Amino acid sequence: MNTDAISSHPLVSRGFAAGLGGGASQWRPGLGAAVRHSEIFSPADEASGAGAALALALDQADADHAERPWLWIQDKAARRLGGRPYRPGLPAALRHRLIHVAADKPEDALFALEEGLRCRDLAFVVGEIAGNPRALGLTASRRLSLAAEKHGTPLWLIRLDAARDLGSARMRWEVRSAPSPRPPWNAAAPGIPSWSAELFRAHTHQPGHWILRDDAPLAAESAAPPHPGDLVRAAGDRSLALNRTSA
Repeated sequence: MNTDAISSHPLVSRGFAAGLGGGASQWRPGLGAAVRHSEIFSPADEASGAGAALALALDQADADHAERPWLWIQDKAARRLGGRPYRPGLPAALRHRLIHVAADKPEDALFALEEGLRCRDLAFVVGEIAGNPRALGLTASRRLSLAAEKHGTPLWLIRLDAARDLGSARMRWEVRSAPSPRPPWNAAAPGIPSWSAELFRAHTHQPGHWILRDDAPLAAESAAPPHPGDLVRAAGDRSLALNRTSA
């Protein structure tokens, strides 16, 4: 985990980098996870999926990839639902390195993703595909996993408004927004942006559920309940802060 790269991320990477999770026996997101192929299921009407993908990408970055370009591929349905990447809103360390590909059909996006994974000059690849297209079946998922593993290029595939289906990704997440705590100084003010992150499938780590909060220097809450509508802070939970330089 490269804390220098993470420190430049203005938003959600802090939650992952802080080391979420309960006891020592439970794996904590962002720590020691060199996973090449991950999927993130998220609603299309919020940016939680893209935020989680970029957070994990920064957590896994190393010095050798600090200045390499990265690829973001979207199919037409994903662009219609969530819009194109907004470069000024990206982490400062990533803005000037973005290569965006606007594919037409899911088949075109999958082809571009596989070709991108074959390029060792890329730091990582992010894909956005809406729904559950027939083209993204188990065979296509395996092709992506094999390409990522063979060439060493990490892939985070964001599944917008998609149902959980068969896939070969080493980690499969479901991320969505969560209720924000009320600010203590003004109950009417906007709360801290919060997300519910469930790791529901992992090959080498124990699945779990976490709450991510953008609280500078922040932080996160562990042992999240299974239903986002029932988010409460359990007794004994504690926030974990990351010592870092302010962005």
